[in-house]
Amino acid sequence: QVQLVESGGGLVQAGGSLRLSCAASGRTFSRYPMAWFRQAPGKEREFVAGISSGGPTYYADSVRGRFTISRDNAKTTVSLQMNGLKPEDTAVFYCAARSEQGTVVTVADRYYYWGQGTQVTVSS
Repeated sequence: QVQLVESGGGLVQAGGSLRLSCAASGRTFSRYPMAWFRQAPGKEREFVAGISSGGPTYYADSVRGRFTISRDNAKTTVSLQMNGLKPEDTAVFYCAARSEQGTVVTVADRYYYWGQGTQVTVSS
């Protein structure tokens, strides 16, 4: 059974940091692009950051320079280091993986596997 399990969410004050982790199991994801999306109440799910199998990274303009995505293919984990958090970063964050090799894309429908989500709340 394929599973993506996120951890690391929580409540933090503006300007603080959190590190999200996504543990993948059930298949080898090392060859497939993975990404983080987020969804705030009343808003659509949006791309946050992605990383291809070879390591190139991609970021939404709203988080570039503050967030860093990384992956450990040996441990099949993907992490998102979030610094300089803002109240507008408050959302449920989801880990996602594509089911085919290729590049990172920013469209949620192109990702086949999803985690259950972890809540990130940033207070002002």
